[in-house]
Amino acid sequence: MTLAQKNLNKPDETRPFQGKGNMAVVTIGEATVGRGTFEPGWKWSSNVKPIAGTDSCQANHTAYVLSGRMIVKANDGTQIEYGPGDVMIATAGHDAWTVGNEPCILIDWTGVKAYAKKA
Repeated sequence: MTLAQKNLNKPDETRPFQGKGNMAVVTIGEATVGRGTFEPGWKWSSNVKPIAGTDSCQANHTAYVLSGRMIVKANDGTQIEYGPGDVMIATAGHDAWTVGNEPCILIDWTGVKAYAKKA
């Protein structure tokens, strides 16, 4: 049996988005988990695209929204607005942006390993 513990309040690393929030990241066992704080006005294509160097987000996200709201728009035009309590899946090939005046805070357990890192 293996037991392990890490705390997102003391992350292994923090990846800043260009001026609009960050991703606190912990790696525990084989899992990389992040708490994203997406400030009002954050948009993937403005605040992460310059870091990632791709035309759209190429991460596959499975996340739980703690607070705030975010719209995710797939490259095919499909879009969903997520809010507190929602569990989301967003496959590679999307843009996203916050909605309203509150930061969107979410926990992502699949798309964090290379998210907001230079390619």
